[in-house]
Amino acid sequence: MITYQVEEKIGTAEFIEVLLNSTLGERRPVNEPDRIAGMLQHANLIVTARDNGKLIGISRSLTDFVYCTYLSDLAVDEKYQKKGIGLELIRMTKKNTAQAKLILLAAPKAVGYYPKVGMTQWEQCYVLDDVEDLILVKR
Repeated sequence: MITYQVEEKIGTAEFIEVLLNSTLGERRPVNEPDRIAGMLQHANLIVTARDNGKLIGISRSLTDFVYCTYLSDLAVDEKYQKKGIGLELIRMTKKNTAQAKLILLAAPKAVGYYPKVGMTQWEQCYVLDDVEDLILVKR
């Protein structure tokens, strides 16, 4: 039986396992357990899906609960995909941050998923990986 809940803390090893089993591990620092632990420590909304206690899905977010929620990781074990688990994780994340706009950057393999569940795609997103990449603009 699959259960869904908001959890305060989850284990680093089980988070890494679900990332690897979902293919999101390709885009996360799964070989750096201290960095993964920091990702969990600083998230302030974690919604999980468990099958008899085993973590099989997660929505890991950073939110102010009233204006914006950045859904940083949505991962569902590939064995459990196409069963509505990701949709339920998104629904519970949004329900726990009802006033806030839910924002995410889609992994390339998941770009087609989000419009199917009712999310709107925006073009106005920008990413900065390194402060050295900033360019001084003369005015």
